[in-house]
Parts: sequence; C-alpha cells; structure tokens
Amino acid sequence: MTSTPAHVKIGANDILRFILELFAFVSLGIWGFVAWPLPWPGILIGIGAPLFAILVWALFRSPKAVFKIDPFGKAIVEIFVFGAAAFAWWDLGQPIVAIVFALVATVSGVISGRKELS
Repeated sequence: MTSTPAHVKIGANDILRFILELFAFVSLGIWGFVAWPLPWPGILIGIGAPLFAILVWALFRSPKAVFKIDPFGKAIVEIFVFGAAAFAWWDLGQPIVAIVFALVATVSGVISGRKELS
C-alpha cells in the first residue's frame, strides 16, 4: 500500500526563511574570505564556515533533518546560525546589515516558532 505525502502549504514566511538561510550561508562565506588573510586561513574559513553552518542546519533544523529535535533545540540551532551571520556582518563593519538581518530573522523565527508550536 502506498501512502500519499501530506499536502504542504508554503507561505510567505517560509519563502522569507529560505532566503534568510541562503543569506546567512553566503554571509559566512563572504566573512571568511574578507575578514581573514588570504590565502590561509581566509580560504579555509571562507569555505569551512558556510559548510559547517549548512551541515548543522541539515542535521538539526531543516524540514527533513537527520536528527529530530524539539522546537526549542531547533531554535537554538537557528539562533546560532543566524547569529553567526549577523556577527559576521558586524565584524565586517556593516552594522546596519547586521541589525536588519538580525531583526528580520528574529521576527521570522518567532512567527515560524509560534506556527510550529500551535
């Protein structure tokens, strides 16, 4: 007997969250290449920081995460990744980008968390 996958509704906040994820990963890469001396450790951090964030996200936070954790654990992972991206922009001398990203990510996270807990 085959089962039909449940219909998943994708809303505006889901699209925003996906964009925020991509922005966070790209931000960590930019930070690695710009904030650290090239060729080493800049290349290592420029590639390693976003790869580590993607790995942590895939293991614990993505909709098809390898390890299923409770919503509070997911929030911790999300705060870690998005916080690292905001810190990266702050460290690059772009406090406005850091603050706007942090505020948008926080509001989106609260909306998503409330939806997940309901």
